Amino acid sequence: MIHEGQTLPPFPDGYRSSGVLMHVTSLPSRYGIGDYGPTALSWIDRLAAAGQSWWQSLPLGPTGYGNSPYQPLSSLAGNELLVSPDWLIEDGLLQAGDCQPDSFPEAEVDYNRVIPLKLQLFEKAWANFQARAGADLRAAYERFSIDQAHWLNDYALFRALKAKFKGAYYLEWPKELVERETAALDTARRELEDRVGLACFVQFLLYRQADRLNAHAHSKGVKLIGDLPFFVSGDSSDVWANPELFLLDEQHRPRFVAGVPPDYFSAQGQLWGNPVYNWDALHESGYRWWIGRLRALLTHVDAVRLDHFRGFVAAWHVPAGAPTAQTGTWKPGPGAELFKAVQKELGALPLIAEDLGQITPDVYALRDQFHLPGMRILQFAFDGHSDNPHLPQNYAANTVAYTGTHDNPTTRGWFDDLPEDQRRNLWNYMKRPGGSAGDAAPALMQLAWTSKAALAIAPLQDLLNLGNEARMNVPGRAENNWRWRSTKEMLDGPAFEWLLSLTRSSNRSIMTDTSKAGKALEAVSL
Repeated sequence: MIHEGQTLPPFPDGYRSSGVLMHVTSLPSRYGIGDYGPTALSWIDRLAAAGQSWWQSLPLGPTGYGNSPYQPLSSLAGNELLVSPDWLIEDGLLQAGDCQPDSFPEAEVDYNRVIPLKLQLFEKAWANFQARAGADLRAAYERFSIDQAHWLNDYALFRALKAKFKGAYYLEWPKELVERETAALDTARRELEDRVGLACFVQFLLYRQADRLNAHAHSKGVKLIGDLPFFVSGDSSDVWANPELFLLDEQHRPRFVAGVPPDYFSAQGQLWGNPVYNWDALHESGYRWWIGRLRALLTHVDAVRLDHFRGFVAAWHVPAGAPTAQTGTWKPGPGAELFKAVQKELGALPLIAEDLGQITPDVYALRDQFHLPGMRILQFAFDGHSDNPHLPQNYAANTVAYTGTHDNPTTRGWFDDLPEDQRRNLWNYMKRPGGSAGDAAPALMQLAWTSKAALAIAPLQDLLNLGNEARMNVPGRAENNWRWRSTKEMLDGPAFEWLLSLTRSSNRSIMTDTSKAGKALEAVSL
């Protein structure tokens, strides 16, 4: 939601702040995965006590293949795994005795165990809601169902059908359902009424809990950055319910799929496999679907990182069935026309452009036309070229500086694999004689925080100085991503005192009283 009086991108002259990147799933929790519950509120308290103004997460949509937040089952729904059972107990929808999970790994998410546990709890909460929910909760659910019906009904039926067909890709469903014949959809809604209701109910719980988290963050002076994937999953309610918005063949299969050409991450490019957009159809609709995506996310965050920003200028289209992304071609996107439509509808553009990869001048021109801050990644900075845009000396002020992102190794792991000449470049740039892997993450954070960038952000793994055992994602690897979790002990450690000191000395802190800041850190416990 765009809140009056808040400092949002683009950043005004002289603005300086900082924050931490951590996905919600990486929070500690006895339920095996981080969620919107009490630990999330305590995490916000810790950020505020350490002088931080921003918490950035990864995409918050429901995950499908590989549990990737960048392959959402819907652009408008939330990830049901983020619902906190603790708040369901508080709402009277569960009893404490219902929520006695077996022990889970502390340092990673075991999705094969977490998903059935959460589903069992939701089914019990849904039954309790139907049997004995109070009038206020029922009225709130009814309002939500009406307000969100434009996407919720299709999404809930999609999830109910996915459950009926044991998770099968929707193109493997009966033909009449793939093609959304009215009679077949009506029959399915009747037959799956309870499962459809459960999916709607869980989305209601998510919105309710996300609102609570958002309000708590604002009460502490912390703002939230969300992340919007450029593409959607081919097996999603978006594609099923809106096939005309994508380049599909007569059998509803993608004619082209998304990816990127060879780059820093992969010599063969990256073959993502998402269907690509029919920009002509989106243009004819006034970009209503895209505006809806942004509006839905901005209900719960203050600013949005636009993943793969270069796709708005041109995206890499790979013929369906190609073995690698190398055979693709660049196809034009909507450019400024889309952003003008969004600005007219929403009144502002609180957006951060992920302007990484193979960036051409027209991408920078689009970013600058709307005064969007771009991203600079210090792990990319030390190739020895003085004009490298990721070197702090080349930053514009309206920029977000990162040590690394969710797609990078941790900075400690990055340094371990860094060629010797680039190690020398790093230490020479900092006017230091040298250093070890343990010195690298604090060094890059110092560079980001002292730079002219309006906003400096580090992944939590870099703040904690962790190695690649804590890496969140390896691009191009299909399995064992998106699993890393922090422990309570990590979040109660001394790193946050150091972060407060760094933030204050670089004039980025939201806390101006040193004694109050120190007492606030001591008082926070997760």
